Amino acid sequence: MTDEREKPPEEMAVRAGHGVLVRARNGDVIAYDSTGLVLRLADRVIDDIALRLRDRLPVGTGKPEAGEAAGHTAGAIDLERLEAMLDGHDVWNLRADGEWLRFTGRLAGRQGQRDFCRNRAGGAILADAPGALIAILGIGGPRAALASPQTAGYPFHIVAPADDIGAVGHAGIERASTTDLLAPLREMTHEALMAEAWLDWQMEKHAGLPLFVTRVETDNSTSAAALAGGIALENLLIAAANIKRAADRLGKSARILAVTLDFALEALDDTAADYRDGMLSVMQRIEAGLARMGFDRPIFVARLEAGRPGLISDRIIDAQSELAWNHGDHRLVISAPSYMFGFDPHDRPTAAARRQMAEMSAAAVSAAALRPLEANPLKDGWRCPVFHLAELDLTPAVDGSITLRAITRALGDLRLAPGDDTGGDHPVGFAIDGDTTGAHILSVEVDPSDAQTLLLRLDRRPAGHDLRLRYGYGPAPDGPARLAVRDDWQLVSATGRMLHRWALPCRLPIHSGGVAS
Repeated sequence: MTDEREKPPEEMAVRAGHGVLVRARNGDVIAYDSTGLVLRLADRVIDDIALRLRDRLPVGTGKPEAGEAAGHTAGAIDLERLEAMLDGHDVWNLRADGEWLRFTGRLAGRQGQRDFCRNRAGGAILADAPGALIAILGIGGPRAALASPQTAGYPFHIVAPADDIGAVGHAGIERASTTDLLAPLREMTHEALMAEAWLDWQMEKHAGLPLFVTRVETDNSTSAAALAGGIALENLLIAAANIKRAADRLGKSARILAVTLDFALEALDDTAADYRDGMLSVMQRIEAGLARMGFDRPIFVARLEAGRPGLISDRIIDAQSELAWNHGDHRLVISAPSYMFGFDPHDRPTAAARRQMAEMSAAAVSAAALRPLEANPLKDGWRCPVFHLAELDLTPAVDGSITLRAITRALGDLRLAPGDDTGGDHPVGFAIDGDTTGAHILSVEVDPSDAQTLLLRLDRRPAGHDLRLRYGYGPAPDGPARLAVRDDWQLVSATGRMLHRWALPCRLPIHSGGVAS
């Protein structure tokens, strides 16, 4: 009998009640009968359907068939399906391990030849990395969702929850869904760049390369209190639960290494105290939610946003400064002041700056992670120099000048550098705000008797009802006051630039420290 599929379409005898609508060389693609359409789907499509229906179909949960026991070679696996699963990658040493296919491969990325795995129901190829599944989460306003459309340098070591969202979260539009699988990144967020920096450093040391999961959640809150009660925080905790589910499915433990905080310029409705209290609530609610899942307290990391000259208010500087030194027992580190980075004309960090920001955040978290959870916060492993007290010595010098002492807390001796050398777009320096006398700063030097105190020599005693010492933001002064402050820490960036730990911007009240003669 002649096979009807060998006849041209115009010669096909269409029987009553059934027929063919679309045909390919390898057979009928879409046919119909009395019950409806009949589809022939590729194995890859079937795998994808199984992945999407995994909560309804017991994929990988039943007893393994003969020849597919854990640790058995992959010889019993259908070769066509196997080839489709691995998409033609250069892989070898294939073996089945329950619901996972494990193999060695030479895949794209900087990781080199390594072991990988993929769920046999589908999903992403993952690095078969040692140790825990490590998560870097983030929360903030719309600026926190900034990402560049590129793949990671380690595409199988930096992934996101497999909910079709990627590293950038739901933007406060909808509630996150649950998942227990992981997916490759479509874009690189601050958190993903942090993971990439860590992996680069591990490669340099010939150390192990862990598997990272990243996700940042944002919403349109205009106060820190609203952020604490908003959908971004709810979605962040759902992401954490998904990471734990994914780790369980991988047979790993899960660890939340860090949570980035990127919410300052959006705090339109906050006083300094409101902002501090709201951000403390954000950290407390995240810690409580993670604790319920069995996670340790994470390290929170943030930048101090200095804004462009003339565009940032004193209130926002005061609010961030308040949080920087008064954050209770939360594990908060301020990685860097934003004045050390370059921005484009739309006030977005450049590609080089985004990588440098991530390197500073990764360095800060690495240093802070070295101390025990309950260690004395005065002995933590990371601190940008912070100005704490500005005090006038009211006894004039022989030449009539007045000394203003600016006392800091830092982890190393202070260094002074030209205000143009920070790496940002705008120079920084010192200024006296609120002065009605026209006092000028004649010189700035490190106190010879205390390497964490600066001596600012003024030509006269300033006066005013709200005298403030300003550093690191606003219009930079000319002359000897145009100086930047850092300690002795440094790091060579992947961009080739030397990174330093510059002092945080401040607006300190100026106090009288002596009696005028």
